[in-house]
Amino acid sequence: MRPSLSVLPLPLPDSQPARPTVDSTLVNRAKLGDIQAFEAIVQRYYSRCMRFAQGMLRDTTDADDVVQETFVRLYRALPRYEERQRFDSWLFRILGNCCRTANLLQHRHESFDVSDDAMLQALPSQDRSDAAFDQEWGDEVRRALAEVPEYNREIFLLHYVEGFSYEEIERITGVRQSALKMRVKRASDHLRARLAKVYRG
Repeated sequence: MRPSLSVLPLPLPDSQPARPTVDSTLVNRAKLGDIQAFEAIVQRYYSRCMRFAQGMLRDTTDADDVVQETFVRLYRALPRYEERQRFDSWLFRILGNCCRTANLLQHRHESFDVSDDAMLQALPSQDRSDAAFDQEWGDEVRRALAEVPEYNREIFLLHYVEGFSYEEIERITGVRQSALKMRVKRASDHLRARLAKVYRG
């Protein structure tokens, strides 16, 4: 039985989800080479990074590798981190770059456009360990989201799923807020139209 349309994020929520944070002491310890402090940072952000990567990647089976690469880059870049910028914004800038690189490499390996069947096969299955992600995003929602262009999908995920403000996303992506709002609107409109069609049928 298909879930009712009311359980889907339509209209999209105005409230922003709570985000884990790290204090400056922990970050400073990690910057000085404290492995335990860095492991604590990884533990704090790993699930959020996995959720974002699974939403962004053309091939969701690459999510773990991309997140691992993100934390490797984070560790190497920590000495350059400045406290005037939010740590999670800085982390998600690195993660977004890793996701875009992975998608570009995947695209180069494909000699044909991704069909609907191939897109369905790329979605996480119900028996994967990331069950929390599967519960939060149903198959139809994730399939509809996968059809949104990457540059709009990234902004949508950052704002509605990860809870970043437009001001923060501007710092993460370098895209002006007016353009960000338009990208989120286009992604939202696509999802509403796509999911309304699915659940009317």
